[in-house]
Amino acid sequence: MTTKSSDDHPKFLNIDPAQAAEKLAGPVDTSRFAKAAAFVARGRDDLAKRGYSPDGKKRLRKFSTWEICKYLIPVAPAHFRRVLKAHPDLPQGEGEGGAKWFTLEEVVLLRNHFAQEGAANKNYRSYRPKGVQAKTIAVANFKGGVGKTSTAAHIAMSAALDGYRVLVVDLDSQGSMTSIMGGTVEDEWQTAFPLMAKHYAAHVLEENKVREAAGHTPLPLDETLTEALKIRAQDVIQSTHWPNIDLIGAQLNLYWAEFQVPVWRMQARNWPLWDALQGFLESEGLLDSYDIILLDTPPALGYLTINALSAADILLVPLGASFLEFDSTGRFFDMLYSTFSSIEDGENSQRRRDGLPEIKFEWDAVRALITRFDAGQQTDLANVIQAYFGDFMTTYRQDFTALVGQAGEQVSGIYEIDYREFNRDTYARGREAFDRTWGEVKEILLGTWWRDEQMLKEEEA
Repeated sequence: MTTKSSDDHPKFLNIDPAQAAEKLAGPVDTSRFAKAAAFVARGRDDLAKRGYSPDGKKRLRKFSTWEICKYLIPVAPAHFRRVLKAHPDLPQGEGEGGAKWFTLEEVVLLRNHFAQEGAANKNYRSYRPKGVQAKTIAVANFKGGVGKTSTAAHIAMSAALDGYRVLVVDLDSQGSMTSIMGGTVEDEWQTAFPLMAKHYAAHVLEENKVREAAGHTPLPLDETLTEALKIRAQDVIQSTHWPNIDLIGAQLNLYWAEFQVPVWRMQARNWPLWDALQGFLESEGLLDSYDIILLDTPPALGYLTINALSAADILLVPLGASFLEFDSTGRFFDMLYSTFSSIEDGENSQRRRDGLPEIKFEWDAVRALITRFDAGQQTDLANVIQAYFGDFMTTYRQDFTALVGQAGEQVSGIYEIDYREFNRDTYARGREAFDRTWGEVKEILLGTWWRDEQMLKEEEA
């Protein structure tokens, strides 16, 4: 009997170069990238449809009496059923006995009824002061894989469940948020790009009036800019399967904005390139049409991210509880300081010469948020990160649970998962990760709205 000899050394110590060469294919040219992209596109569509209905469209599931009474409307289930029985004109839901299921549109009608007829000491509808504009929330970090898009999507869904009208603007050309929201974007003319171009084109028209009066050559207005002037926000905003979430989607061609924005700036040195996004939110009336504008940014500090940060009232910065992500986030804040202080210095030197008021970038609140948290392994480092970031940190650390993982595999949010696929306890633990995040974000949101409301009252007094 022969004994087979074993080699306990690592495999990388015994590589035969000739055999390695035999395994290699020929040189890779650019057409191979196109082939890989086509394969991935087919796979992406196949995987995305896991969260879709059989007809290929996303639809929001219904919500049970238990969910409504526990998470959406602060009433006891027994009282909820009594109210439905006493008011047959209200949505009655589907199902037998006490296990009724309601659409989110029906939940809104029920919430409005309780707000009018319910107990005076309960807040059935979330606070939203009249006369103040929407709050813009940007979710950003220039390190990828930190849960940025997942956090942004769940904040949008949490806000929608709370009754707010939300506009999600996907600024990442990878389009992950667009996929989660079930959006379809054919080209860059269905993204935020034409609205940013419109902002620049409007500036050129005004600038050319001044140049014409002074006898100077007008700035060029090419075909792209001419077409952009015809675009309205409603031309690029699409509805989603959530009745109170709308979307401005993204796709690969949106990345060209990173090259086009600096070109426009070189043509018109006095165009505030960082204001293009905020400019169309204001000029198109979007700050009055919605309660929350949520911006999902690329994992880089480019011109799209700068525009998102400039437009934001509230900045959320997700990071994992690791040294590299802590270090990267610190560098991100350093880049923010360098970028925006440089803009302030450059603009204000000219404004002082022209006798104009100086600009100053300010945010209502900035919070770093630990995502994908594993309490068993990351608590010590998370405590260190918390200590160094101080009041820049949220107090809650967003746990990663099996429910979160399964929702991601289905290109869905946890609120879109039917808890009957698990059990109530598993579902409750899974959604707590984002409920508590939304709780902290909502507290900031309401505080800033209240502050704005007081300032408005003082101005009117």
